[in-house]
Amino acid sequence: MDNDSAIAALGALAQGTRLDGFRLLVRHEPEGLPAGEIARLLDVPQNTMSAHLGILARAGLVRADRQGRTIVYRADLDGLRALTLFLVTDCCAGNAALCAPLIAALSPCC
Repeated sequence: MDNDSAIAALGALAQGTRLDGFRLLVRHEPEGLPAGEIARLLDVPQNTMSAHLGILARAGLVRADRQGRTIVYRADLDGLRALTLFLVTDCCAGNAALCAPLIAALSPCC
């Protein structure tokens, strides 16, 4: 990931509804959720949620899969991984002992 891609991803997440939507999709991996269900769960109008999902998709953080007349959105875990690695690659100048708390905090969720 380069700086421009990271800035786009971080910018997409720097809005409350988009951050909530992305976190909701991460919780619903690997099944994903239909766009209407995301809007309902977040109490956001469907057209507004569609715009937010489009921004997240362009930033490489969500994927859309058409299933008949329904569009199911999923978190793009490869995009999340790339962003996370971009942010922590140079963590603590390579001093593993300093990075240990960060790694320990991530381990239970994965």
